[in-house]
Amino acid sequence: METLQVNTNVIKRSGEEVPFHEEKIYNAVAKANKEVDPIHRLNEYQLQAVADNVSKWAAQSTHAVSVEDIQDMVEKSIMEMRGYEVAQKYVRYRYKREIARKSNTTDDGILALIDNLNEEVNQENSNKNPVINSTQRDYMAGEVSKDLTKRVLLPEDIVRAHEEGIIHFHDSDYFAQREHNCDLIDLEDMLQNGTVISETMIEKPHSFYTACNVTTQIVAQVASNQYGGQSFTLSHLAPFVDVSRQKIRRQVIAERTECGESLDPEIIHKVVERRLHEEIKSGIQTIQYQLITLMTCNGQAPFVTMFMYLDEVPDGQTRDDLAAIIREVLVQRMQGVKNEKGVWITPAFPKLIYVLDKDNITEDSKYWELTKLAAECTAKRMVPDYISAKIMRELKNGEVYPCMGCRSFLTVEDSQRNADGSHKFYGRFNQGVVTINLVDVACSSYGDMDKFWKILDERLELCHRALRCRHERLKGTLSDAAPILWQNGALARLKPGEKIDKLLYNGYSTISLGYAGLSEMCWRMLGKSHTTPEGEEFALKVMQKLNDKCKEWREAENISYSVYGTPMESTTYKFAKCLQRRFGIIPHVTDKNYITNSYHVHVTEQIDAFSKLKFEAQFQKLSPGGAISYVEVPNMQNNIPAVLSIMKYIYDNIMYAELNTKSDYCEVCGYDGEIKIVEDKNGKLVWECPNCGNRDQHKMAVARRTCGYIGTQFWNQGRTQEIRDRVLHL
Repeated sequence: METLQVNTNVIKRSGEEVPFHEEKIYNAVAKANKEVDPIHRLNEYQLQAVADNVSKWAAQSTHAVSVEDIQDMVEKSIMEMRGYEVAQKYVRYRYKREIARKSNTTDDGILALIDNLNEEVNQENSNKNPVINSTQRDYMAGEVSKDLTKRVLLPEDIVRAHEEGIIHFHDSDYFAQREHNCDLIDLEDMLQNGTVISETMIEKPHSFYTACNVTTQIVAQVASNQYGGQSFTLSHLAPFVDVSRQKIRRQVIAERTECGESLDPEIIHKVVERRLHEEIKSGIQTIQYQLITLMTCNGQAPFVTMFMYLDEVPDGQTRDDLAAIIREVLVQRMQGVKNEKGVWITPAFPKLIYVLDKDNITEDSKYWELTKLAAECTAKRMVPDYISAKIMRELKNGEVYPCMGCRSFLTVEDSQRNADGSHKFYGRFNQGVVTINLVDVACSSYGDMDKFWKILDERLELCHRALRCRHERLKGTLSDAAPILWQNGALARLKPGEKIDKLLYNGYSTISLGYAGLSEMCWRMLGKSHTTPEGEEFALKVMQKLNDKCKEWREAENISYSVYGTPMESTTYKFAKCLQRRFGIIPHVTDKNYITNSYHVHVTEQIDAFSKLKFEAQFQKLSPGGAISYVEVPNMQNNIPAVLSIMKYIYDNIMYAELNTKSDYCEVCGYDGEIKIVEDKNGKLVWECPNCGNRDQHKMAVARRTCGYIGTQFWNQGRTQEIRDRVLHL
């Protein structure tokens, strides 16, 4: 038997990626061939032809093919040889093997991830190191949860749609555990009124430094009891600056009195403010370093966002104190953190959001110097990201508040109020996400517009039922399941034994209909980008349809459905592979190993930064459940005025945006420019230092914006291709 040399890989059911071997195809078909009567058998040439056909197909594939892909092709090739009886035997053998596997579906997956052989899991999250025990323990639990979710907890049609990439049921590895997605923690309540952590009473802090310490403990506990991101605002820490100021003042006066030194008010003020500055510095350092070095039970640092909004506190001393906190956060983030080699690098967390408003957006505004510092920090470390208070007030009923994690936004609810009558945001959360693959809707319609709207309706109802599964899974959860969340103030103050059900209705929490691939959808249906007038009109009609459906479901069920611009990390690759498998390679649609996040302009499309932000702003308006836009820029550290001009444009034109810069380092040669993506001899995308040629990922630090947050653990091939394809917008 002669075999073709095929330089491609096969993804086994366990997720392990292994080289393709043609002889395995030949042997499998030969085994089925022997089981039929001689008169119906394939001859030697036909057996070899089947193996050759599959090999050629695998070699031409633009992605690592799955075992199921190959088996489908084997069946097709046998049928082309008119070996109907042989094909029947092969199908029966395949079915028996599948039944045997289903008796215990998790073993292979768990063993593969323990041995670091599961490529899908290894690069599933760009901020989780798959080698360490805590991550593996989380992934092992996730494999069991996914297995239970698929076999027991979800309807078969939803599981099938998820596996085929028609929809994506997010975070199924946590679904069995009745955990929710993301939230805004009510840090003010927990700090001012006390909380309980691990059955230990934590009273109101008596200093800014202690408040910072308690905050890190709260964040770690919250992260270990949910799977999504969390956000807290620095304004909840600001009052403790004056608590420390008064405490330090008493100490200084006592010290100087004891030593017989002058009690001149100006001297005392200078000494107090100097010591206070050192405490602010130490407190922020505690937050930044502890949050980076803490390891929660899911094998990563807490996915947390710090919100920086000056007008969230009253004008005067408290606002000036908040400005001092923000300034220290920016200074420390700009410096970065040292890795084990002693090199200053860009940390992934905490994510920072800086709000642009009247008192900091112009050169003559009070806090302009703070905005300039933010621009310098962005140019060097890719954060902070920016919210326009001006545009947000227009879109959010006059309110300004943070997202939960990287982009999920709560809706403004008149039913949810604080004691003073203001709208409540802190303490609310998101129940979960299901994403519709809009590219698949378009491809399944084959360009027929009537068929498109019909299929879209069907798929949206499928998403609706999947979202109801998420909702129903959380119903009945006792507050005892996560006391830090439900009993001790992070999200509520429920009694022990009380169910969380009332928090799932009436706007207290949201539940998100995600969407992906608006760009490719337009190319398939219209043959043009959604940045063209025709494409834009069609894309906006689709977005309005999603919003109308959410409104319809909400009115019928009193559950706050909202449209959400999905951040896809590993899912972008999964969707692309599923589309290629079902529809082949279609230019501008399925010819990449990724599809576009949410409404974004395609990463390869030439467009300037200002036009991109202006264009995407209208889609943010139709994504009330969350969205973020970005512009790809070169190294801007020597061009801060250009960064500031983009920030001013954001303030006037779009609610939430970020700048994607580069922040890399090669440990082999010390190069601190951009590490490039190149193809190796097998066609795999790898990272390479352009200065010394180093390709060892363990000897380089690479940070890239992935989905609204920074990733530092590298990415799967689909996302890596997307990063490589990004064009500059400035």
